[in-house]
Amino acid sequence: MSPADDPRFPQALELFNSGAWYEAHDAFEEIWHEQINPDRKLIQAIVQIAVAHVHLERGNTRGATILLGEGIGRLRPSLPSALGLDLDALHTAVADRLKALQRGEDPEVLPPPRLLAAE
Repeated sequence: MSPADDPRFPQALELFNSGAWYEAHDAFEEIWHEQINPDRKLIQAIVQIAVAHVHLERGNTRGATILLGEGIGRLRPSLPSALGLDLDALHTAVADRLKALQRGEDPEVLPPPRLLAAE
């Protein structure tokens, strides 16, 4: 079954898009653990991006930087879209925040990443 067909997927999207990073991490991690298809790495990328934002909330910029980088790396093979999601938009938002962290700037002044429907 595709993760997009999982009944938990819409709730996980809602948690991510509302900035409930810890809860989104938990929701997507449950889905990720059950995957054996090629979408497994994409779901892992989303989990890593959510966890990176938990680190940001806790002031752990090093952990956030590492996880944003890992998330981007796992996201790239699925660009521009998969699971009905606009991954280019997600990639851009995450990359912008990663660059801000790498420059020692506050990533929170940038728009947060969102999982939007692909057009």
